[in-house]
Amino acid sequence: MARYKDAVCKLCRREGDKLFLKGERCTSAKCAFEKKSYPPGQHGKSRRIKISDYGMQLREKQKIKRYYGLLESQFRGAFDKANRKKGITSENMLRILECRLDNVIYRLGLAPARATARQLVRHRHILVNDQLVDIPSYQVKPGDVIQVREKSRKMDVFHESMKRVKEDKQLPWLRLDKANLKGELLELPGRADIPVTFNENLVVELYSK
Repeated sequence: MARYKDAVCKLCRREGDKLFLKGERCTSAKCAFEKKSYPPGQHGKSRRIKISDYGMQLREKQKIKRYYGLLESQFRGAFDKANRKKGITSENMLRILECRLDNVIYRLGLAPARATARQLVRHRHILVNDQLVDIPSYQVKPGDVIQVREKSRKMDVFHESMKRVKEDKQLPWLRLDKANLKGELLELPGRADIPVTFNENLVVELYSK
């Protein structure tokens, strides 16, 4: 599958916001966005362009898509699925993105970044309800238990990740058992419980045209 392979810090600079694509590094002094918050390119520092309504909608879509590490077809699929559900489409979309297996692993703290979580899933290190799942987009449901496979529990990536987990930073819709490298989705997250500052309504406006 196609995947963005260039420097991911350029994506944060292009969107003008931290997308936390490098995990712990993004919260440290080494974060490239802290040093260069202007868009990449030769004229990025001096570029001043008035953005149209369409441009704002497009940039917000790109920002959310890159935050979760999705291709256009994957992101559009999530939107279409959200649009078919009852309720507010924008909130449904974020809920679907948050309940992806790779994102839940990242939110639990079992991986330092979503890209790492995606790789761990594909390399068959993760179980859901005692069943091996190697599909990063797998939709985790309330009551599902996610855990590290027995043979993979000695991997440094998991133990280093657990050292960085802070108990007071856990999201209310997730529960983590650090000692056993497992977690559970307690309930579907509400919009107020999803720690992002996106204006997802702009994406709905964009795709509704």
